[in-house]
Amino acid sequence: MNYLIVVAHPDDEVLGCGASIKKWSDNGDKVDICILSTEAKARASRPRDEELSEDIDSSSDFLGIANKYVATFPNIEMNTVPHIRLVQFIESAIAESEPDVIITHHPSDTNNDHLQTSLACQEAIRLFQRRTDIKAIQEFWFMEIPSSTDWAVNSGLNLFKPNVWIEIGEKGIENKLSALAMYRGVMRPFPHPRSVEAMKGLAAYRGGQANQCYSEAFECVFRRI
Repeated sequence: MNYLIVVAHPDDEVLGCGASIKKWSDNGDKVDICILSTEAKARASRPRDEELSEDIDSSSDFLGIANKYVATFPNIEMNTVPHIRLVQFIESAIAESEPDVIITHHPSDTNNDHLQTSLACQEAIRLFQRRTDIKAIQEFWFMEIPSSTDWAVNSGLNLFKPNVWIEIGEKGIENKLSALAMYRGVMRPFPHPRSVEAMKGLAAYRGGQANQCYSEAFECVFRRI
């Protein structure tokens, strides 16, 4: 199985599905990531460019990510970028990665870059309908990002409603936290949603929903059988 994780910023791939990425890659599946704003210049306590690049590589290597497709669209300003440019970059990653499953942000996320990424990805996944040389995807999932998806303040949108649970176990949550720790300045002290305690709590809660030992949850919104 080939997976492509499409995210707005470095570390989103770990926050949303880091433990699942590690589980899949360890099982022999191929996992690629597509990051639209690798510079993340608006981030608080942001490391230098070369440090952030090193962090992406360290975390990706640890998780077993095969390929990285990276762009430098402006951080927290993706709404100023022509929509087609975002779509075309994701399409280029899809064409090369040839994924069976694509995972991206939920469109109700508070972070506007997450919204723009989700909308662009929703359009890009249709590429196989327009080009016969493109492998058709089998599934399209939304993931949840602590400190963004959980706010759920826009009651006019359909909120994140998981229907897929990946059991990760205690080792899985440890792997996720290890990968996050490789990103300088990302983790926060409790009770922030990106604290060790909150991340473990979310994984325990999602696991309890499905009678599993720690889980990451997703919302599958498109599936071809």
